[in-house]
Amino acid sequence: MKRKLLIWGWFFMTVAFTSCARVESPTVTPPSPPEAGLNSLSAEDLARHIQTLASDEFEGRLPGSRGEELTITYLADQFKKLGLRPGNPDGSYFQKVPLVGITADPNMRLTFNRGSKKIAFHYGDEFMAWTKRVVEKTGIDHSDVVFVGYGVVAPEFDWDDYKGLDVKGKTLIMLVNDPPVPDPHDPSKLDEKVFGGKAMTYYGRWTYKYEIAAQKGAAACFIIHETGPAGYPWEVVSGSWSGEQFDLVAPDKNMSRCAVEGWLTIESARKLFRWAGQDLDALKKKAVSRQFRPVSLGIQASISITNTLRTVDSHNVIAKLEGSDARLKDEAVVYMAHWDHLGKDPSLKGDQIYNGAVDNASGVAGLLELAEAFARLETPPRRTILFLAVTAEEQGLLGSRYYAEHPVYPLVKTVAAINMDGLNVLGRTRDITIIGYGNSTLDDLVRSIAERQGRVVRPDPEPEKGFFYRSDHFNFAKQGVPALYTDPGVDYIGRPAGWGLRMREKYTAENYHKPSDEYDPHWDLSGAVEDLQLLFEVGYRVANEDEYPQWKPGTEFKAKRERMLKEAGIRQ
Repeated sequence: MKRKLLIWGWFFMTVAFTSCARVESPTVTPPSPPEAGLNSLSAEDLARHIQTLASDEFEGRLPGSRGEELTITYLADQFKKLGLRPGNPDGSYFQKVPLVGITADPNMRLTFNRGSKKIAFHYGDEFMAWTKRVVEKTGIDHSDVVFVGYGVVAPEFDWDDYKGLDVKGKTLIMLVNDPPVPDPHDPSKLDEKVFGGKAMTYYGRWTYKYEIAAQKGAAACFIIHETGPAGYPWEVVSGSWSGEQFDLVAPDKNMSRCAVEGWLTIESARKLFRWAGQDLDALKKKAVSRQFRPVSLGIQASISITNTLRTVDSHNVIAKLEGSDARLKDEAVVYMAHWDHLGKDPSLKGDQIYNGAVDNASGVAGLLELAEAFARLETPPRRTILFLAVTAEEQGLLGSRYYAEHPVYPLVKTVAAINMDGLNVLGRTRDITIIGYGNSTLDDLVRSIAERQGRVVRPDPEPEKGFFYRSDHFNFAKQGVPALYTDPGVDYIGRPAGWGLRMREKYTAENYHKPSDEYDPHWDLSGAVEDLQLLFEVGYRVANEDEYPQWKPGTEFKAKRERMLKEAGIRQ
């Protein structure tokens, strides 16, 4: 009862404020209070949606497959039943996302030559390789191999791992994550002023490393995998980068990318470096210094990749609840979750379907529940609420990137993006996690609502894994739109200290991107409901307040947002 009174008190203050702000339009009906929406969120409905989306019938929800057809039809049907309008200007729930599917023949071998001597590695067990170039055949032949440390060029940190070396046509080998630079005053700690200390920056992401290698003109780029710095075991690499790979259709057919991209296991890398007369572990220690210089290994790499190509029209699914204020309904709050997963792998023994129950049938189920919650309001919020289920997140955030490049609502009028990628399936917590905590004023809003729930907000307990750059909100953030990505808390009610973190680690080791990520009827979804209630209130508040959320000073996205708003004549 106390919580309800607090909510109602806050609501009436909000209505009083917004009503005063709308003196010119006294006939506008104020938005309905949030209670009807909050009370509609249920564990039973969440479980039903997750069970359906993660069922074997949906075949792992791979873009361009029968699983996609079933998934997007299910989502559109649910939105339609709720009375939500199609989000696209053409009156459709579907935004076409043109993709190219590239399936590399796994019968490839990666070889290295040193004079007349040769060493070879096996696909899947020792290395992974592919190309994003839309060609039937590509590869490298006797390409000189250079170790470039972490492969980072970061002027703001006075850091350049290339030191002016011409790497055109060469094969680069680099370490995963950011350089773990020791604190000059305490070498047992990391320097917080360089690459965020323990927290991964975008420089540590594999996406950046392939991008910078291509910009430098390299022919191939291999990242050395280590479970700790990468944030996931080798099985995630081999499972995620095998089979059909997708990318957005590009005018240049991705010829600006490296001819070959890939990973090496840490064991393969150590073996290769020893064979080349180098000590990888010694070079790793040198690579955490600004004085590091690229090391030519004196060997040449060769690999040939044969592809099967197809073009695919995948789809984002978009529904909307139009705002009730004529002055603000052309502005939108976006809730989002990716509907896709990894499909199925006929080469696996036993279970061949990557059901993706937590990742991310749970997030999509949450999206549907929030859609129902807002649909239950008799009068919608002042701004429009957009519900966006995106494709091809597992292929490199492609669906959200396409939407950010082709938005239904201009990004300058998109006031916030709220992302769900993996809900809490283990019960209620005393806390909630914000990935990228401290970036925007949305975090302050989360904290105030969490306090009313009797909970606290915590930063990411695993910042070294770079989650902020690994989900769909990032495509909105880097375009300047304030974005919120929450994760389950780690302090579980009725569980011993440390249990939550152990469960996170267990999921990453045993279920993440594996066929074992399946719906479990024993899950406790009460925590997910509480998290969704919080996210509902965040969106409700943002949709009704006059001011836009803002990036905080020092945030890498703030300048772009301010420039965008200024050019549009919007004052904040």
